Amino acid sequence: MLSYTMQEEKNSYLLKTIHKYGQGLLSFIRGKVRSDDDAEDILQDIWYSLSTVVNTAPVEQTGAWLYKVARNKITDKYRKRSESLLSDVFSEDDDQEMDYSSFLFPDANTPETEFLRKLFWEQLFAALKELPDEQRQVFIWQELEDVPFQEIAEQTGVNVQTLVSRKRYAVLHLRKRLRQLYNELTD
Repeated sequence: MLSYTMQEEKNSYLLKTIHKYGQGLLSFIRGKVRSDDDAEDILQDIWYSLSTVVNTAPVEQTGAWLYKVARNKITDKYRKRSESLLSDVFSEDDDQEMDYSSFLFPDANTPETEFLRKLFWEQLFAALKELPDEQRQVFIWQELEDVPFQEIAEQTGVNVQTLVSRKRYAVLHLRKRLRQLYNELTD
C-alpha cells in the first residue's frame, strides 16, 4: 500500500510540474529551435527525463533543472544535426573520409578545440561564399536550415533533381576546399 501512495505522489508531482512549467518551457524551447515539432519533441524528452529522475530521486530545484535539461536537449539536437551535415559533406566516395568530429564535438571543451571549431566554421562559410548563388542557397536551405528538397522546389519553381544536382556540386566543392584545412590540421 505504501508504494501505491508513493506512486500517486510522484504522479501528482509530475502533473503539477507539467501544469506549472509546461507553457513557459515550450515557449523557451520554441525560441531556440526551427520548428514547433522539434520543440514539442524536446519537451516530451524533458518530461520523460523528469519522470525517470523522479522515480529514482527527488528533484530539488525543479524549474532550474527543467531549463538546464532543455538547454542540453537543444544542444544535443543541434549537435546531431551538425554531425549529420558533416557526414554528408565529408563522406567521400573513396576510403579517405575526413573526420572533423574529434575537434568539433570533443568530450571536453578546451581553448584549442574552441579555436579549431571556430576555424572550421569560418572556413566552411568562406568556402560557401565561393559557390555560385544557386548551389550555395540550396546547400544552406537543405543542410543548415533543414528545408526538404520538395519545399525548396515549391518555393523556387526549380525541379527537385536540379536542386539535388546543385547541392551535389556544392558538397564536392566543400569537400575539396575543406580537405585542405583537414590536411593542415592533421599533418
